Amino acid sequence: MRPVFRSVISVLSVALVFVAVPSAAQLRTAYPEKRGLKRSEFPRTIKLAENVYGYEDIRNPGFTTVSLFVVGNDGVLLADGQGSPEATKKLLDAIARVTPKPVKWYVVGSDHGDHTAGNPVLSKDIKFIVTPFSKTQMKLDAPAMIGDRQVIDIGGIEVQALYLGRAHTGGDLLLYLPKQKILFMSEVYLNRVFPAMRSAYPSEWLSVINRALQMDVERYVPGHGFIEEPNASREELVEYQKAMRAVIAEVNRLHKLGLSADDAAKQAEWGPYKEWFLVEQQGPIAVRKIYEEIEGKLK
Repeated sequence: MRPVFRSVISVLSVALVFVAVPSAAQLRTAYPEKRGLKRSEFPRTIKLAENVYGYEDIRNPGFTTVSLFVVGNDGVLLADGQGSPEATKKLLDAIARVTPKPVKWYVVGSDHGDHTAGNPVLSKDIKFIVTPFSKTQMKLDAPAMIGDRQVIDIGGIEVQALYLGRAHTGGDLLLYLPKQKILFMSEVYLNRVFPAMRSAYPSEWLSVINRALQMDVERYVPGHGFIEEPNASREELVEYQKAMRAVIAEVNRLHKLGLSADDAAKQAEWGPYKEWFLVEQQGPIAVRKIYEEIEGKLK
């Protein structure tokens, strides 16, 4: 099934084309080619609401890393960068095609390198919104958040950085726009990408997703995989939650059989999630991490 795109020409004076997000009937997958997309179509900017934009770029081995930016009266807030200075420079160029306003705030949704390695090209004056955990991981010389919620005044738009608990990392931040009912989840939500658990807290991660699903949100935006239309975005987050539960349950089953983590990784049956992106790479990692949690070794 091939997606149909409707190109919308911005009313800005620059020639800027936004991509319409595929409908819920679109084949749901993290594989670009299965959606009928070519690498030459990336990076791409997707308008999610007035002054709110998603940004998708393809990274090796061939799936998207997603950023989100919000244009306020006083400047631009960026949530998550990209995985290299070159890729983040492309992101900044895309923002500049939308607005001449400077990027003044940067929300660290994930402290992992595929979202932060391009940060050296950011302005030296940028203000980081970051959890204490991620500040330590990144060795940032910036104040950390106090508490689990920080409202950022970017002028005219209310933006909230939320810490709902440990999930993909120990310092996951989500970006919430209450008026627009948009929640950027960074690596807490990997749309149709097999759960990546190298530094994860599996059961706590499930709790974070539960809390997100209880919020007043119409569109959930992932940190990897494709941005969906509102209804599909909730359905896909629920599907991701099911994947997390299934992976945890399967590893618990194998652990009860007395298998080593290596043997369990070889015998694991992932059901429908065996078709998800990165399953070969991330499956064994998930087994080892869940074994750590079961055995009380996860700190």
